[in-house]
Amino acid sequence: MEVINHTTVRKDTTLLSVAHLTQLLHYVTGFGGFIVPLIIWLASRKSVEGMDEHGRAIINLQLSLLLYIILSIPAILLLGLGILGLIAVGIMGFVLPIVNAVKAANGESPSYFMTIKFL
Repeated sequence: MEVINHTTVRKDTTLLSVAHLTQLLHYVTGFGGFIVPLIIWLASRKSVEGMDEHGRAIINLQLSLLLYIILSIPAILLLGLGILGLIAVGIMGFVLPIVNAVKAANGESPSYFMTIKFL
């Protein structure tokens, strides 16, 4: 009888990159940019090396962007500053996942600036 070790951790930079890139589903389908990375993170955080760190960074970014959107909408009444906030959120939400997907493919840690650490 063969004993299988289920506690082995594998290095999978492709899955880390895909987890970052699934955040872009907001721009393609209008939804899924939070749910799909969350499912990937919860399913593989114990079996893939670095997934817990990258998954936490992804979820923190998505929650921070949601908070910034919620704060920017009423700020539209204040001289239109909310419009600039929404544009900045749109740019950050598009550029940062791509940059961090490349970093994940190279085996580097993610760096999401202006994110609030919720997890």
